Amino acid sequence: MKFIFPKNYTFKTKLFGFIDYTTAIFNGLLALIIYSISNLLFSNINIKIYCFISIYFPIFLFSIFCFQKENILAVLYYTIYFFKNRNIYLYKKSHYEIKN
Repeated sequence: MKFIFPKNYTFKTKLFGFIDYTTAIFNGLLALIIYSISNLLFSNINIKIYCFISIYFPIFLFSIFCFQKENILAVLYYTIYFFKNRNIYLYKKSHYEIKN
């Protein structure tokens, strides 16, 4: 069976149907980093688990549900680009009327 996709439709393959592969790779690398840091800092397994869950789980949920189907790496790139090249434009309306 062949399906015809319109040209303006963007077809993206997703892991489990709701997460992009780049977001999944980013979340996996972030979990690995947080896991290794918690292993270095703590020796008790309960503290390791609590620390890992309390740091990683909110970031994981934020990366999946908060960006309206936008890739988290693109959002991070746009955020860093905004803070790096921020320009403040001040528009001040004068209250004086110009009389002819």
